Amino acid sequence: MGEFEEFAEALFGQLSVEINEEKEIMQLAARAREDIAGKVQFREIEEIAKEIFPSFKGKVEDFLGVKLADNLQLKFPELEDLKRLKGDKVFADSESKEFVKKLFNAVAREDLKTIAELMKENTAKYLVYSTYAIQYISKITTTYGDYLDSIIYLNKFILSRYPQIILHKQGEPYESRFENVNSGYLGAVKMTVLEELIHSAQGNLHQINKNAAMEVNKINEELAKIILSLDTETINKLSEYCQLQAVPDDFPFAKKANLFFFLNPDHFLIEQIGPDVMTFTHVEIDPKIDESIPHLLDIYKRWLVPIQQHHAAFTTMEGMAGFAIENILKEDQDFQNYLTTFMGTDFSSYQVRKSMGKDFTKTIYEKLGRNTFKKMMELPPNTRELKDPQLYLKKLS
Repeated sequence: MGEFEEFAEALFGQLSVEINEEKEIMQLAARAREDIAGKVQFREIEEIAKEIFPSFKGKVEDFLGVKLADNLQLKFPELEDLKRLKGDKVFADSESKEFVKKLFNAVAREDLKTIAELMKENTAKYLVYSTYAIQYISKITTTYGDYLDSIIYLNKFILSRYPQIILHKQGEPYESRFENVNSGYLGAVKMTVLEELIHSAQGNLHQINKNAAMEVNKINEELAKIILSLDTETINKLSEYCQLQAVPDDFPFAKKANLFFFLNPDHFLIEQIGPDVMTFTHVEIDPKIDESIPHLLDIYKRWLVPIQQHHAAFTTMEGMAGFAIENILKEDQDFQNYLTTFMGTDFSSYQVRKSMGKDFTKTIYEKLGRNTFKKMMELPPNTRELKDPQLYLKKLS
């Protein structure tokens, strides 16, 4: 087996916990369906979502004070299609988009041969975008919905199986326990439709987030190319200096990959600077590393701006959605039951969960009321303002 084939296997090794969990969910749901058949029946997710969609669209428009698009659609992907969709959510430029699509398609089909071929075809792109495959696909069982290009996607793989699994785990008599679990299921669908409707309103924030993420990815590709072009002596010297795990000489790609993952700004700078990287304006690096990779400091400096823009836009989008959901669904019994049956919590605990974006939105809402959301979408806060909402209010005035 060649080095690229071994790397493809290693990728699935990193996803093994998630892949095993997906298989377990399928098995548990099949057993649950069999046991509860003829006793109780959950409605199809498509039927529920389409039924509540018009009224929830009205609720979002009323709360946010903005008009939502008329062409919004609902789609209900199963597991493989969900994994392909995650590739579309990786914001790569036109040169890399097709590579990302092929990579996520191969990961969705667990196609090791194609992944190894893609690695050979463009090793730099593989180093950058394989991390997304691991990061995004590992969250599939905890992500109920997605929004992209006027389409709201509901995770059918999870939402159509969890209610049956939960009821089955609670045990007999299914008939008396059904109402509560079914209500929680309705609450999960309501929350997901609501969240993605809110995201559909965030056009300007979405574009800022997308542009910033594309810039981050381009900079990371640039770094990958530089590291892949380094000679063996420099790679060995830097690996030893950075105390990286020893790799045999007949695995040259692995040595370079290790160095890239270590020096990647997402890892290296956040390790060095800590969470304050989001408001940081100054970067320094070890002179010995700088000596071996003279362009590295410039790359880190250029990376800071788009990563902060990306963080600010994403935090604002999520915070606005969290705040709106909490307010729109606070009296909804199905949502309350979702929190208890699916999440093992209650509304009071849900309300006090800390989130920088939600706390920021709440502070602005107390001052501006319904105008908050238009303002946040038209003139988004930066990372400093998210930490100190008074700075944002001062900017608005």
